[in-house]
Amino acid sequence: MASESSFDVVSKVDKQEVSNALNQASKEVEQRYDFRGVGASIDFSGEKIMIKANAEERAQAVLDVFQSKLVKRGISLKSLEAGDPYPSGKETRIECSIKEGIAQDQAKKITKLIRDEGPKGVKATIQGDELRVSSKSRDDLQDVIALLKSSELDVDLQFVNYR
Repeated sequence: MASESSFDVVSKVDKQEVSNALNQASKEVEQRYDFRGVGASIDFSGEKIMIKANAEERAQAVLDVFQSKLVKRGISLKSLEAGDPYPSGKETRIECSIKEGIAQDQAKKITKLIRDEGPKGVKATIQGDELRVSSKSRDDLQDVIALLKSSELDVDLQFVNYR
């Protein structure tokens, strides 16, 4: 058992980078000429990010600004869960949240992918909101990482604790 190698598959987001992207987007929204007088704003309250504007197109434009700031800071847009615009009084709002952790159904999908398409002798176990992938061969683990990077999943994955 001592010769078994493993790594963890996680989905984590650097909260500080999200905060920085939010601040940059907020500053840009305040300064841009096309957002003047339309009540456009972006706020963070606890777990939710609230985008407000007086028109749906303006709210979408603020969301685009925020997404571009996230991408510049190296945060995948798969981690951002943006809701549909909805009217609230005289303004339009969009609620967004940052997804962290691998949901149970996604974890099952990933383990099935590793079982079906990965090398033989590789085991994937679900541990809460992350996965542990283990094998006797480090080359097999490298193949699994390449497989997961190339597959189209709805989750932003990172690979940690490679040993």
